[in-house]
Amino acid sequence: MPQFDRSTLVVVDDTADREDASDGHSRYGAYLAQHADDFRDDGQPLRPVEFAIAAWRVATSPVMAPGYVTVRPDVDRVEVYVDHDGGAQFCAKVGLRHSQLAHRPAGRSLDWERAPWSRSNESWPVLVSPERTDRPAVLVTATVLLPIPDRILITPTTTRPGHTLTHQAKTVVGALAEYANRHLAPLVADLLGGTR
Repeated sequence: MPQFDRSTLVVVDDTADREDASDGHSRYGAYLAQHADDFRDDGQPLRPVEFAIAAWRVATSPVMAPGYVTVRPDVDRVEVYVDHDGGAQFCAKVGLRHSQLAHRPAGRSLDWERAPWSRSNESWPVLVSPERTDRPAVLVTATVLLPIPDRILITPTTTRPGHTLTHQAKTVVGALAEYANRHLAPLVADLLGGTR
């Protein structure tokens, strides 16, 4: 399991990618080849935004499990998508427990629970729906959005699976991960405060 802290939301694991590769080079590259149709638009390379979205989607769970990029367990997901202006944007989904809210639901509604497989001393617990269904549950999820600057995106030069596509996808995914950890992680940390 990758090591996470408040400043790390995502981890890229090049060592495991190489060691677990069926082709001896890159497990991620093999997944890119399986999803080759996602990397071309009428036979042409994708625009930088679409390339970033496709490369990130393939690099993360559920497409790759475990992913080339691992998202911190307490964050439901971190996705890249096209915003209303055609730019790239991160979207992180973070479960919030009632104790983290300024106004808490009235009554005795159920809340997110720690996943039964999470250890009680785990710093980044996975939150799941309550097992009990005998009363209402109020499950709060925050959506954190962050624009991604065009300068970290790249224009792919190929649509064909292989070393070039893998290298370019790894380059953009690495830049996205670094940007997420530098700029998205503080927003999530501020949202969660010191509690979990």
